Amino acid sequence: MAPAHHLLSFTLGHQRYALRLGAVERVVRIVEIVPLPRAPDIVLGVIDLHGRVIPVVDTRKRFGLPARRPTLNDHLIVARTPGRSLVLLVDRVDDAIECTAADVTAATEILPGMDYVEGVAKLPDGTVLIHDLATFLSLDEATTLEAACDAAEQPHGA
Repeated sequence: MAPAHHLLSFTLGHQRYALRLGAVERVVRIVEIVPLPRAPDIVLGVIDLHGRVIPVVDTRKRFGLPARRPTLNDHLIVARTPGRSLVLLVDRVDDAIECTAADVTAATEILPGMDYVEGVAKLPDGTVLIHDLATFLSLDEATTLEAACDAAEQPHGA
Protein backbone atom coordinates (compact mmCIF):
# COMPACT_ATOMS: atom_id res chain seq x y z
CA MET A 1 0.00 0.00 0.00
CA ALA A 2 1.36 3.45 -0.95
CA PRO A 3 2.17 5.77 1.96
CA ALA A 4 -0.41 8.42 2.70
CA HIS A 5 0.16 12.15 2.51
CA HIS A 6 -1.53 14.06 5.33
CA LEU A 7 -2.22 17.64 4.26
CA LEU A 8 -3.98 20.77 5.47
CA SER A 9 -5.80 22.43 2.59
CA PHE A 10 -6.50 26.15 2.37
CA THR A 11 -7.88 28.58 -0.15
CA LEU A 12 -6.51 31.75 -1.72
CA GLY A 13 -8.94 33.30 -4.17
CA HIS A 14 -10.43 30.38 -6.09
CA GLN A 15 -7.43 28.02 -5.85
CA ARG A 16 -6.87 25.33 -3.24
CA TYR A 17 -3.42 24.81 -1.78
CA ALA A 18 -2.03 22.54 0.92
CA LEU A 19 0.81 22.15 3.38
CA ARG A 20 2.06 18.93 4.91
CA LEU A 21 0.10 18.54 8.12
CA GLY A 22 3.28 17.71 10.04
CA ALA A 23 4.59 21.24 9.39
CA VAL A 24 1.46 22.92 10.75
CA GLU A 25 1.52 23.98 14.40
CA ARG A 26 -1.98 25.46 14.55
CA VAL A 27 -4.59 27.52 12.78
CA VAL A 28 -5.93 30.73 14.33
CA ARG A 29 -8.33 33.48 13.35
CA ILE A 30 -6.71 36.67 12.19
CA VAL A 31 -5.26 38.92 14.88
CA GLU A 32 -3.49 42.26 14.75
CA ILE A 33 -0.42 42.18 12.51
CA VAL A 34 2.26 44.63 13.67
CA PRO A 35 4.58 46.01 10.95
CA LEU A 36 8.17 44.76 11.05
CA PRO A 37 10.65 47.41 9.85
CA ARG A 38 13.28 46.29 7.32
CA ALA A 39 11.52 42.96 6.69
CA PRO A 40 11.36 41.53 3.15
CA ASP A 41 8.42 42.71 0.99
CA ILE A 42 6.79 39.32 1.38
CA VAL A 43 6.42 39.84 5.17
CA LEU A 44 3.33 41.74 6.34
CA GLY A 45 4.59 42.06 9.91
CA VAL A 46 4.52 39.95 13.06
CA ILE A 47 1.97 38.59 15.50
CA ASP A 48 2.37 37.79 19.18
CA LEU A 49 1.16 34.26 19.75
CA HIS A 50 1.26 33.45 23.46
CA GLY A 51 4.52 35.38 23.91
CA ARG A 52 6.11 34.15 20.66
CA VAL A 53 6.66 36.83 18.03
CA ILE A 54 6.21 35.18 14.62
CA PRO A 55 6.51 36.77 11.15
CA VAL A 56 3.41 36.80 8.93
CA VAL A 57 3.94 36.09 5.23
CA ASP A 58 1.74 37.61 2.53
CA THR A 59 0.84 34.29 0.91
CA ARG A 60 -1.06 36.01 -1.92
CA LYS A 61 2.04 37.97 -2.87
CA ARG A 62 4.24 34.86 -2.71
CA PHE A 63 1.97 33.06 -5.18
CA GLY A 64 1.53 36.04 -7.51
CA LEU A 65 -2.16 36.55 -6.72
CA PRO A 66 -3.92 39.93 -6.62
CA ALA A 67 -3.35 41.76 -3.35
CA ARG A 68 -6.19 42.44 -0.96
CA ARG A 69 -6.47 43.79 2.54
CA PRO A 70 -6.83 41.19 5.29
CA THR A 71 -10.39 40.70 6.56
CA LEU A 72 -11.83 39.39 9.81
CA ASN A 73 -12.72 36.16 7.98
CA ASP A 74 -9.10 35.36 7.10
CA HIS A 75 -7.11 32.65 8.87
CA LEU A 76 -3.50 32.37 9.98
CA ILE A 77 -1.64 29.09 9.61
CA VAL A 78 1.28 28.83 12.01
CA ALA A 79 3.80 26.49 10.40
CA ARG A 80 7.41 25.40 10.81
CA THR A 81 9.98 25.83 8.07
CA PRO A 82 13.40 24.23 8.49
CA GLY A 83 14.71 27.54 9.86
CA ARG A 84 11.87 29.11 11.83
CA SER A 85 8.15 29.31 12.44
CA LEU A 86 6.14 31.43 10.02
CA VAL A 87 2.52 32.49 9.80
CA LEU A 88 0.77 32.23 6.44
CA LEU A 89 -2.16 34.57 5.88
CA VAL A 90 -4.83 32.69 3.91
CA ASP A 91 -8.41 33.40 2.87
CA ARG A 92 -9.78 30.22 4.40
CA VAL A 93 -8.58 26.96 5.93
CA ASP A 94 -10.51 24.06 4.46
CA ASP A 95 -9.81 20.53 5.68
CA ALA A 96 -7.20 18.06 6.76
CA ILE A 97 -6.99 15.67 3.82
CA GLU A 98 -5.29 12.37 3.16
CA CYS A 99 -4.16 11.14 -0.23
CA THR A 100 -1.88 8.37 -1.44
CA ALA A 101 1.52 8.82 -3.07
CA ALA A 102 -0.12 7.77 -6.34
CA ASP A 103 -2.42 10.81 -6.09
CA VAL A 104 0.55 13.21 -5.94
CA THR A 105 2.65 14.28 -8.92
CA ALA A 106 5.99 15.95 -8.19
CA ALA A 107 6.14 19.57 -9.32
CA THR A 108 9.29 18.86 -11.35
CA GLU A 109 7.31 16.38 -13.48
CA ILE A 110 4.70 19.04 -14.32
CA LEU A 111 6.71 22.21 -14.74
CA PRO A 112 10.35 22.46 -13.67
CA GLY A 113 11.05 25.59 -11.66
CA MET A 114 7.63 25.75 -9.97
CA ASP A 115 8.99 27.67 -7.01
CA TYR A 116 7.53 26.85 -3.61
CA VAL A 117 5.50 23.91 -4.95
CA GLU A 118 6.37 20.37 -3.90
CA GLY A 119 3.67 18.65 -5.91
CA VAL A 120 0.10 18.52 -7.12
CA ALA A 121 -2.45 16.24 -5.49
CA LYS A 122 -5.30 14.96 -7.66
CA LEU A 123 -8.37 14.56 -5.47
CA PRO A 124 -11.96 13.60 -6.32
CA ASP A 125 -13.04 17.24 -5.92
CA GLY A 126 -10.14 18.84 -7.86
CA THR A 127 -6.43 19.49 -7.65
CA VAL A 128 -4.46 20.93 -4.76
CA LEU A 129 -1.01 22.51 -5.01
CA ILE A 130 1.20 21.25 -2.15
CA HIS A 131 3.63 23.89 -0.97
CA ASP A 132 7.16 23.29 0.16
CA LEU A 133 7.93 25.36 3.25
CA ALA A 134 11.65 24.58 2.90
CA THR A 135 11.75 26.81 -0.21
CA PHE A 136 9.01 29.25 0.79
CA LEU A 137 11.51 32.01 1.57
CA SER A 138 14.54 32.64 -0.61
CA LEU A 139 17.93 32.71 1.08
CA ASP A 140 17.98 36.52 0.79
CA GLU A 141 14.48 36.80 2.25
CA ALA A 142 15.36 34.48 5.14
CA THR A 143 18.54 36.45 5.90
CA THR A 144 16.74 39.81 5.73
CA LEU A 145 13.92 38.49 7.90
CA GLU A 146 16.35 37.22 10.54
CA ALA A 147 18.07 40.62 10.65
CA ALA A 148 14.72 42.45 10.92
CA CYS A 149 13.53 40.14 13.73
CA ASP A 150 16.84 40.49 15.59
CA ALA A 151 16.68 44.31 15.27
CA ALA A 152 13.09 44.36 16.52
CA GLU A 153 14.06 42.33 19.60
CA GLN A 154 16.84 44.75 20.60
CA PRO A 155 15.89 47.08 23.44
CA HIS A 156 15.32 50.65 22.26
CA GLY A 157 18.40 52.77 22.69
CA ALA A 158 20.76 49.78 22.65
